[in-house]
Amino acid sequence: MTYHILTVFDILLVLTMLWLAWCLLDTEDIFKAVVLFISFGLLMAIAWVRMRAPDVALAEAALGAGLTGPLFLSALRRMNRARKGERRLDSDEYREKDHEANKKQTQAT
Repeated sequence: MTYHILTVFDILLVLTMLWLAWCLLDTEDIFKAVVLFISFGLLMAIAWVRMRAPDVALAEAALGAGLTGPLFLSALRRMNRARKGERRLDSDEYREKDHEANKKQTQAT
């Protein structure tokens, strides 16, 4: 009975991974693609555990979902910021100009 349940679990895991991979490749929304990539990495870690490779599973979970996913999200945030014409340096420059303008106003009064 246990063997049958594990076989069903393995089949469901493979089918879910294939479905996730298809959705990941098919989506046009980059944020959704990154979230699906993180989910795929976590399921891949479970698959490695099922194949009795816990060291590879830990590496997959740490790098695939734990490190690469947040880096992709950070890159996506920077892309969105660049699309809007905002840059971190620009906002700092404007802040300094506003500070200097305020300083001149207080000195004039």
